[in-house]
Amino acid sequence: MIDFARLRQSMVDSQIRANDVTNPRILAAMLELPRERFAPEDRRGLAYIDDNLPLRDTTARKPGRYLIEPMVLAKLVQALDIDAEDKVLDVGTATGYSAALLGRLAASVVALEEDAGLAATAAKLLADLDAVNVQVATGPLTAGWPADMPYDAILVNGSVEIVPETLLNQLAEGGRLAAVVRAGGAARATIYTRVAGSVAARPVFNAAAPPLPGFEAPKTFVF
Repeated sequence: MIDFARLRQSMVDSQIRANDVTNPRILAAMLELPRERFAPEDRRGLAYIDDNLPLRDTTARKPGRYLIEPMVLAKLVQALDIDAEDKVLDVGTATGYSAALLGRLAASVVALEEDAGLAATAAKLLADLDAVNVQVATGPLTAGWPADMPYDAILVNGSVEIVPETLLNQLAEGGRLAAVVRAGGAARATIYTRVAGSVAARPVFNAAAPPLPGFEAPKTFVF
């Protein structure tokens, strides 16, 4: 019998606290949330490892999707500096673990997922956990969810080559977007902030995360 509570405590102590995540609300939420329930049944024993957790195998029709590494997720969420009154958009929620975490920190969360099967799983798990302030929405990830904009914070679950203007335009004044941005062989967690109608970006830490489908830079011709 796997002691998930012990694994959860070990994850927080050895992966989260040890990597400068000090926000007590994030630490408390990660101690409470049963991450294993958001993993495929045959991979629940791996739910607390310090790595990205595959939710399905990659196929020609469906790219791989993941729960991103707990430490990377925690640091991204901490960098967003979420307030209890904030409205948050979770882009690429997959089975909903990140949305459940955000729901413990914010007033309301829209959990956006374009894969109907993953969205259905997320909706069931979030309902089972009484995450009443989290709404699951199904649609293209790069389009965001303009029906409930503007957002005080947007989390992008996975690494991207570009952050679409459609997402940045859904930020409220003072709103923040967190994403792991790939450029060449490097990747950095980056915070985009809307101030006086303009958006400025700043890198916050080196990070690695699986690519989120649909966020590739346009191909350019080479002569």
